[in-house]
Amino acid sequence: MYIESVQLKNFRNYENLELKLDKGTNIFYGDNAQGKTNILESVYICGTTKSHKGSKDREIVRFGEEESHIRMNVIKDELTYKIDMHLRKNKAKGVAINGLPIRKARELFGIVNLVFFSPEDLNIIKNGPGERRRFMDLELCQLDQIYLTDLAGYNHIVNQRNRLLKDIYMNPGLQETLDIWDMQMVQYGEKVIRKRKDYVKDLNEVIRDIHKNLTGGEEHLEVIYEPSVEAEVFGETLQRNREKDSKMKLTSAGPHRDDLCFMVNGIDIRKYGSQGQQRTAALSLKLSEIYLVKKKIKDTPVLLLDDVLSELDSSRQMYLLDSIHDIQTLITCTGLDDFVSNQFHINKVFKVIKGEVFNPVNVG
Repeated sequence: MYIESVQLKNFRNYENLELKLDKGTNIFYGDNAQGKTNILESVYICGTTKSHKGSKDREIVRFGEEESHIRMNVIKDELTYKIDMHLRKNKAKGVAINGLPIRKARELFGIVNLVFFSPEDLNIIKNGPGERRRFMDLELCQLDQIYLTDLAGYNHIVNQRNRLLKDIYMNPGLQETLDIWDMQMVQYGEKVIRKRKDYVKDLNEVIRDIHKNLTGGEEHLEVIYEPSVEAEVFGETLQRNREKDSKMKLTSAGPHRDDLCFMVNGIDIRKYGSQGQQRTAALSLKLSEIYLVKKKIKDTPVLLLDDVLSELDSSRQMYLLDSIHDIQTLITCTGLDDFVSNQFHINKVFKVIKGEVFNPVNVG
């Protein structure tokens, strides 16, 4: 699987852009704030419908314009998939595959699998549970279309139930309708919890050795799934919490409150880890994504690295570069020195200046 080409129109600071990518390593270099990250963001959005930064469509459309387009050609199993994504400021996005509009995001997932790594990924470890749930969900949705359906169903029910809890405050007679929502919430929630539990089990089988190698055998990393409630007692918990939920006007238990714990040598590095430990755990997490995609879908993902090498010491740089030699990779950086010093093979180089890409040069 690889991305053959990307076209942008009125996306962020790009008025028009056409890129032909190499199957190997593609480097976008230039000064900061020129638009390098925007290229990686467009690829991620086109493959997942979501911005890696959580940006809204209206924030992505070029200033002064009403809509934006991303077109991407993906080669998979010798077949070409043409993805066309239409972003609008005040309407839902439109997506077409090979000219045919799709109605559900799950129809897009699986065509191209993407792993995005940026310095902000440190936030996965040190920020709140929402960041860690988002990471887990984005990865699981790419690997399992059924999970995407179950998660969307669950999130819809949570929102409806919370709205009902607020309405009950003004109209207590609506209390009896909670049973219907709770039944559906348990139905979707149990599936989400079990899929997350299985995912963390698979993740630990991969991440343990990666982290051990990154730290020279000095650190043992374990990822622990911390469900808000166990699947087997979800229904009972909802029933028991009804009075509290009614007072809070919020659903207090369920997968929307799950978390991941990262233990290094028995220490919870979310709270007590150094920045170096958090950064290394985040790198281990991202490298594990690559191996899980290979294992689950029997194909390689496309790797998007946004100014990552500058955040790593030389040994971690080498480990990362050694891990991606057989994967199509799009890398942003301010200069090429790290690649030259590590004698890393580069297939194509692009110079980015103020929303324009100049003189693509084949160097390998």
